[in-house]
Amino acid sequence: MDFVSLYYFSELAKDLNMTKTATRLYISQQTLSNHIQRLESYYNAPLFDRKPALRLTSAGEFVLAFAQDVARGENDLKDILADINQQERGILRIGASTARGNQFLPHILPAFFQRYPKVECRFVASLSVEQERMVANGSLDLGIVLPGDYGSELIAQELLQDRVYFCAADSLLRAYYSEAELSAIKEKAVTGIQVKDISRVPFSMMSNRLGRQVHDLFLRDGITPTVYFTCPTSTQAIPLCIKGLTACFCTHMALADSLAILGDQVNIFPLVDKETPIIQTLSLIRYRQRYLPHYLKYFIELLSKFSENQETLHISRIISDTAAQTDGISAAPQGNTMS
Repeated sequence: MDFVSLYYFSELAKDLNMTKTATRLYISQQTLSNHIQRLESYYNAPLFDRKPALRLTSAGEFVLAFAQDVARGENDLKDILADINQQERGILRIGASTARGNQFLPHILPAFFQRYPKVECRFVASLSVEQERMVANGSLDLGIVLPGDYGSELIAQELLQDRVYFCAADSLLRAYYSEAELSAIKEKAVTGIQVKDISRVPFSMMSNRLGRQVHDLFLRDGITPTVYFTCPTSTQAIPLCIKGLTACFCTHMALADSLAILGDQVNIFPLVDKETPIIQTLSLIRYRQRYLPHYLKYFIELLSKFSENQETLHISRIISDTAAQTDGISAAPQGNTMS
């Protein structure tokens, strides 16, 4: 068995483009083509249909599944041997959205690298559905994902109940509500606010799953929200919220890292739906038969501890009538790292 040819075959199956794969692997197209022909000769079956566009044949699909099993087995073998030899080296490949990577990794990696300085961490920014596929085929060791119907070959471990909040500058609320109305909103917001209670203000609305979830709450209540700005994540929405141009919705994790820049004039109200908190559940997925080397177990341990710590922290802020005091606020300490 030619493992190099099998590797090149797997890489071509990702792109289905000879030029792109050869360029990415720093080899010539002829070299890549020779490796594919070598495998087709070995298995006595065509692995790709060439026309009208490159795609896997039925035989190619089976060979790809075998190649992925071989790659996973080789990674496991390297990790097992490294543990036996106490080398404490390897490669950790983790996937998450860009925003969640920014929220988790800076708090975890300092302690991780202190214990395992010879382990390289490779981060892949991707959506949950892409991470499921990559964990299943061995391209990722771990994925931080939203809820989904994950296959039996994967293990899903709940990480965090990430609560959702409504954020708006006091000046924005005062522009759309009378003093009496605003006082009533703030009194109610101690336990949680519904979208219908704050529907008059303009919003920055996210185009991700959370944005769609909040938008559906408005539509269910027969409300068409005024949207000034649409963006991928709360990272783009928060600056407009600070300036009092729009209100926005953020998760607990996003707020914990943003309190330092929010200033002291932004109200932070827990968002509820008929008294039920709006929550995004985050899970950690991994391949069920993946061997867990010491460094991977430690990374999961750090990730779990950090998530548990986040769930115990409460974030809320109600600007007082004098706009000089804040009530009921506690937040994650900046730069907190577990060890």
